[in-house]
Amino acid sequence: MALPIRLRADKAPKVKRRCPSHTRWVGEHACCACGSRGPIEVAHVRNGTNGGTGLKPTDDWTISLCRDCHSEQHRIGEPSFEKKHGIDMKALAREFAKASPHSAKLRMLG
Repeated sequence: MALPIRLRADKAPKVKRRCPSHTRWVGEHACCACGSRGPIEVAHVRNGTNGGTGLKPTDDWTISLCRDCHSEQHRIGEPSFEKKHGIDMKALAREFAKASPHSAKLRMLG
């Protein structure tokens, strides 16, 4: 006897979380922590943003970090990283999102 397949009515609709054009633009900037010009990686700010356990935040929460600083961000944690470098990662991500030529796309990320 076959079991009926039930659709989950409570399943949330998929939300677009990525904006590749914005992340490319962020990656064109110098490292926000040490000022290095490269190689640059785009780092997602996780503390206090719209990410979650196993869920990367949307791309409007990104900043530019060099490879070494990005690695350090993950190794020591965001609060320690911000204190060490005297930066506010959430404020920097907001500045990038506001100045981005792709800001209209970012507003649709939810």
